[in-house]
Amino acid sequence: MSPVSISPHEIVIVGNSSDNPFAIDVAYAMGQNQDIADLIGMKAFTNTEFCPRFISDELDFSAIGKSLQGKTVIIVSTSSLVKTRQELAMHNFFIARAAKENGALNVILLEPDLFFSAQDRGATEDLGETETPRTEQDLKKFDGQPFTSKLYAQMLKLSGVDKVITVHNHSHSVQRIFSDVFDGHFHNLIPYKIYAHYLLNSNIINCGPRGEGLVLCAPDKGARAFVKEMYKKMGLDKAKFILLDKERCSEHKVRITLHPESESTFEELEGCSIVLFDDMVRTGSTVVKSCQFLQQLSPQRMIFAVSHFYASDEGRERMANNAIDEILTLNTLPTILNRDVQGRLRKKLVVLKIEKWLAQELGKILELPLAKEDNPYKIDMSSKNPRFTRKIWFADQLDSLKSTSIS
Repeated sequence: MSPVSISPHEIVIVGNSSDNPFAIDVAYAMGQNQDIADLIGMKAFTNTEFCPRFISDELDFSAIGKSLQGKTVIIVSTSSLVKTRQELAMHNFFIARAAKENGALNVILLEPDLFFSAQDRGATEDLGETETPRTEQDLKKFDGQPFTSKLYAQMLKLSGVDKVITVHNHSHSVQRIFSDVFDGHFHNLIPYKIYAHYLLNSNIINCGPRGEGLVLCAPDKGARAFVKEMYKKMGLDKAKFILLDKERCSEHKVRITLHPESESTFEELEGCSIVLFDDMVRTGSTVVKSCQFLQQLSPQRMIFAVSHFYASDEGRERMANNAIDEILTLNTLPTILNRDVQGRLRKKLVVLKIEKWLAQELGKILELPLAKEDNPYKIDMSSKNPRFTRKIWFADQLDSLKSTSIS
């Protein structure tokens, strides 16, 4: 990667599909006025093969193969309801290779929810690095499987990607392998500021000015560092911190207890507002059990805050449980904004849209002179949520109109 700072005019932002609204919003936030569909075409042949093409002046024969000379191409990659992650991963490879073969100086992959992160180790100890020694049971879980996240990193590098940026990746193994493959040019952005600002400036929780009556909860030791940092960012010295422990009794059963290393016990915590933080949720089973366990405190509010919400049918059904009052998440998986995807959860779901925040973080990484916003996120909330106000709705509509008028 070039150490020289980049001019905004030297940046081209595209999505892994031409109509990716998340990518369009990131591009707009970074000052790109051209529509993504005018920058790249996503051609599919009759035999279903895919071939992207960066669009150039058809009358200009002087810069063939050099249309992106000196440019930095940013591929914004998110999942969708239309294409599988495998298909979108192939799009990333081909777009990166097209960029490099047409003169791009740098290619950056911005993938808020990093693909294949669940497949973060293999069946032998040299395939993946964990924070604690791997047990025979852990090795057996991956018996017969590939170390897919390592392969994905290597294929991105081979395709021409120089830098990878993601959001709140949970896996120590993934972070290590991506840092190794990309020679340190891997950024795992943690949205402390966004969570802290919303929790402190909305009415989602009830607590005193110094955090009296607030409990921040880590569901396991893996989440402890994140939640402890959230504690610092919120600056509430009277808030409490508790740590849970989960013991897997069988493949489908988990027992939740208060961890011996928890900084607070359950004494004097009754009636508090509780925020349980985690990086991701798929089936929701452990989350619901944790919130049910915490119900012995008779919490005034029980909030589950999660960065990556995989809204599966199973997860939606489980998390409709009354043990959870509200769910706070990001749109790293943009499909969560769809009301049909939210299903029954729309009455308790709040989505914080992070495109502007990502644009600002990109600006810092690339040393761009972007305008700063103190609160670079937008709130998406269904009118079914009891806390919904017209003010939130009108603010979101105004932002959408601005984006539409530019593009």
